[in-house]
This record gives sequence, structure tokens and C-alpha cells, in this order.
Amino acid sequence: MSADTPASFPVCAQVPPHAGVGLKPQHYREILATAPPIGFFEVHAENYMGAGGPPLRHLQAIRECYPLSLHGVGLSIGADRPLDLDHLGRLQRLIERFEPGLFSEHLAWSTHEASFLNDLLPLPYTDEALARVCDHVDQVQARLGRRMLLENPSTYVVFAESTIPEVDFLAEIAARTGCGLLLDVANVAVSATNHGYDPIAYLDAFPLAHVGEIHLAGAAEAVDDAGARLLIDAHDSPVAAPVWDLYAHVIARLGPVPTLIEWDNDVPLWPVLHAEAERAEAAMARLASACAGQGGRHVAHAL
Repeated sequence: MSADTPASFPVCAQVPPHAGVGLKPQHYREILATAPPIGFFEVHAENYMGAGGPPLRHLQAIRECYPLSLHGVGLSIGADRPLDLDHLGRLQRLIERFEPGLFSEHLAWSTHEASFLNDLLPLPYTDEALARVCDHVDQVQARLGRRMLLENPSTYVVFAESTIPEVDFLAEIAARTGCGLLLDVANVAVSATNHGYDPIAYLDAFPLAHVGEIHLAGAAEAVDDAGARLLIDAHDSPVAAPVWDLYAHVIARLGPVPTLIEWDNDVPLWPVLHAEAERAEAAMARLASACAGQGGRHVAHAL
């Protein structure tokens, strides 16, 4: 564990335990004109690393009215190579400018030698990979001076050389580095379907005390070469009923937590997206009411 983790990093509590959505350019003007009631907005960091222009002006205006969560896709935390310090510097400047309440990245890799691959690729869960990921997380947190959240992946293959269950891998990263976790419930549904395991058992084993944010999203359905059902983490449709059921299972144990609706492709009109967030908000409100009636018992939150 780094000497700088976990105690010396501030816990940013600006993002409330309510529902939010991914901020999309086609919704900028309507959001600023109508000021909809919503918990927060999340943006992909790499879309706002320019020096100026309309996207940054709109983001600044929205940040003045709403909490912000920053979600990275380009750090390549799991890569078998050093972190890109130039990219990390751009990320640091973005965080200093917009002061997001949360910052998250993926347990994945997307770089090889001098190439950047426009994808989030899985890694084997081995002791060697664990040490490398922890070293990278330590570097990121030390540079940014804050705790980050690491997201569980959606996967389509498993590695024969993996020796550590995914939930244990994530729990050990959090223990060694002091980072938090972003629980993508839709990713759990995708991976569980593709690999044939029980998503409830996965969630029951997940280190929920480290969860600082939840993601919900829609998936596309296909079949693999053997004719088996295959889910693809497409972010192009409403959250499916089984994912809502898994979400209810999680928040019944965890309590209300910042929950994001991810809808990145075939983006709908604002009222449709906002309605998905309102559904998550209603689920958390029902949970809070039920907990109040039962003495308020649920999993203690570490972040």
C-alpha cells in the first residue's frame, strides 16, 4: 500500500446519493433552459480535454448548477506498460478546473506499445496483474491527490491463467490502494449471462462497503458461435428489467448511492433519459422508506 493511501486522500462527497445521467451535447440547451431536478451529471473525461470551445463552456455552465462525476476511459489502468503521464496531466488539469465530486476509471486496458485501442479490454486476474493495477492506481491517486473509483468490467472471454475471482481481485485493489469501486450492475448482468454464473451470488460477494457509485445501462442481445445467448454492453437502450431487479438487490443491502444512467449510443430525447433517472430515484426512495420502517439496517458505507 502506498504511504499516501488511503487515509490522506479527501473523500469528495459533493455527489449526493441520488440518480444522475450522462451529459450529452444534444441535451445541453434543454438542461440549461429548464434546470431539471436531477442528482448529478457524469461526463467522459476525454471528451473535455481540449483547451476551449462550446463543450467546455456548456460543461462549465452546467457544473455551476449541478454536481459532476468524471468518468475516464483512457488511463489503461490494466495495461502491461507505464501509465501515459501526458494523459494523466490532462486529467489532472480537468479535475482542477471542474472539481468533480467523483472520479472513476475502468478495470481494463486499451494501450499496447505505442498504440491506443479504442476499446476497454479485459485482463487476467493473476498476482502479477494485481500488483501492476495497484501500482497504477497508486500513481493516479498520488498525482490527482484524491481517491478514485474503479469499475468492474463487462467481459466476453475469460482467461485460463486467471487465479483470482473478479470480486476478490477488486476487493484486494481497494484494500491495497484505498481506492473506491464503481459497481456497474449492468456489467454484472452482461458478464453473468455471457459466462453462465449467478449474478446474485456475484453481488453478494462484491465488496459493497467500497462502492461510491453505481452504473445502470441497457444492453444489446445476440447469440455466440455456439448459439448461446450473448449480451453486449451497448449503452443504447433503456435499462432492462433484470438489471433493475439486480439494482434493487444491491441497494437493499447498500442503501442509496449515486446512481448513473448510462445511455451513450442512440441517445434519446431528454425526457426519456430523465425518466430513467427518475425510476432509479424512486427505487432508492422506496428502499429508504423500507429501511426506515425496519430500523434503517443496511451495509455500512466506507466512502
